[in-house]
Amino acid sequence: MFRRPVVQVLHQFVRHESEIAGSVVLERSLNRVQLLGRVGQDPVLRQIEGKNPVTIFSLATNEMWRSGENETYQMGDVSQKTTWHRISVFRPGLRDVAFQYVKKGSRIYVEGKVDYGEYMDKNNVRRQATTIIAGKALVIIAILFFFLLLSFFESLAML
Repeated sequence: MFRRPVVQVLHQFVRHESEIAGSVVLERSLNRVQLLGRVGQDPVLRQIEGKNPVTIFSLATNEMWRSGENETYQMGDVSQKTTWHRISVFRPGLRDVAFQYVKKGSRIYVEGKVDYGEYMDKNNVRRQATTIIAGKALVIIAILFFFLLLSFFESLAML
């Protein structure tokens, strides 16, 4: 009963050789990141000659855990680790919204992909950089909350 759909799904994710000798179907992959955190600096809009403009800002995410002998009863010290992410927004509409409305301290949700690259610094030293390329979703939590509140009050007014 379920065999046929399962096989079709698996074929989407697994590389396999077709019946024609020598032809290979490329496998699919996934590069997706979801981050929820606070903006560390106001966004900067940059444009290098001959390249697309980009809005860049940093985003902090926190991880918290309890350490100690009795973690089940929530005793012990609370430890926290902050990780900083460099966010780049290339998509024209999203880039402009990010530059205009995202501010230092804003709590936002970003969905995108990880990109690894290299660049030459001012001293001609090759450096590596990890960047999150924002995709379709970049939600400023305060604005989302405002619109939810607004729709709630509009629905009350209709009653």
